[in-house]
Amino acid sequence: MALLKRGLLALFVCLFTLSAQAAPQHFAEAKEELRDHVYNDRNQVGDAYCQCTWDWTGRTGGRVHLRECGYQVRAQANRAARIEWEHIVPASNFGRQRQCWQNGGRRNCVSEDPLFRVMEADMHNLTPVVGEVNGDRSNYNFGPVRNVAAQYGACDFKVDFKHRTAQPPPALRGQVARVYFYMADRYDLRLSKQQQRLLMAWDRGHPVSTWERQRDRRIAAIMGHSNPFVTGERSWTLNHRNSREGLVSVVADASRTPASTESTRSAGPIHGNRNSKVYHLPQGCPSYNAMKPSNRVNFDSEAAARAAGYRKAGNCR
Repeated sequence: MALLKRGLLALFVCLFTLSAQAAPQHFAEAKEELRDHVYNDRNQVGDAYCQCTWDWTGRTGGRVHLRECGYQVRAQANRAARIEWEHIVPASNFGRQRQCWQNGGRRNCVSEDPLFRVMEADMHNLTPVVGEVNGDRSNYNFGPVRNVAAQYGACDFKVDFKHRTAQPPPALRGQVARVYFYMADRYDLRLSKQQQRLLMAWDRGHPVSTWERQRDRRIAAIMGHSNPFVTGERSWTLNHRNSREGLVSVVADASRTPASTESTRSAGPIHGNRNSKVYHLPQGCPSYNAMKPSNRVNFDSEAAARAAGYRKAGNCR
C-alpha cells in the first residue's frame, strides 16, 4: 500500500509538472496556444465583443468579415479589419501594481518581471476581438455607458471616451466579471468597492454559459488550472480575500533548490494553510493532512513557502 501511495504521488507530481511546463510563459506563446487549441474552431462563431466572424491569418491573426456582421468602422479601418487579442483585465491595470511599471512601463515589465510575464500570458484573461474596438477600449474600466449612440453599427459595444468607460454586450458581462474575479484573486489585484459591486451584479445576472465552461476546460488543459469562479469552486463577495495562488507559484519557481539540498521535495509537496499562513512538511509535521483542501496551498520547498510569507508549524519535529 505504501508503495502504491508513493507511486500515485509521483504520478501526480509528474502530471502537475507537465501542466506547469505547458503553460505559456510569454504573451506571444499564449496567443499561439489560444489560436491552435482554444479558439481554433470559434472563428465562424464570432468574436467576443461584436460577434463578427473571421478567417485565420498567420499564427495568431485574422481578417474580420465586417459586412457580414453589420460592423461599421468608427475611425480605424485597418484595425477594424483584423482580429486582435484583448486583455479583459488590461495589462496596464496589473502592471501599474508592479514596481517594474514605475521604472519603465510595459516594455520594462516584460523584460524584468517574471510575474508580469505570467500575468500577461494568462490565457484565462485573453479573448479575440475586432481590433478597432480593442484599441478604443484601451485600458478603460468596464461599466455602464449611457447617452452614447451606436458607434460600430450592429456591434453592441459602447465606449465613453470622456469618462474612460467601456460597456461590453450583455452576453459577455458575466464572463468579464468572472475573469476580473480570477485575476484579482490569483494575482492579488485591487478592485474598488464600486468595481466589485458592478461585477458581482454582472456575475449574478449573467450565469456561466456552455461556451464559457468549454473555454475554461480548454484553457485549463494548457495552463494546468481552471478559473474557479467559472467552475463554481469559488464565489466572490465584497472585500473578497484573495488566494494569491499566482504569486505563490511564481515564487515557488524562482525559489526551487536542488533536490540534494532539500530532502522534503522528494517526499511530497509542502502544505501551506492560506488562512493561518503556516506550512507543514510531509514528514515530521502531525497536521500535514489535517487542513481542508480548500485552504491548502502547495509549495515545492520551504524556501518557496517562506518567500510567500508562510512560517513552519510549531508542532513540527
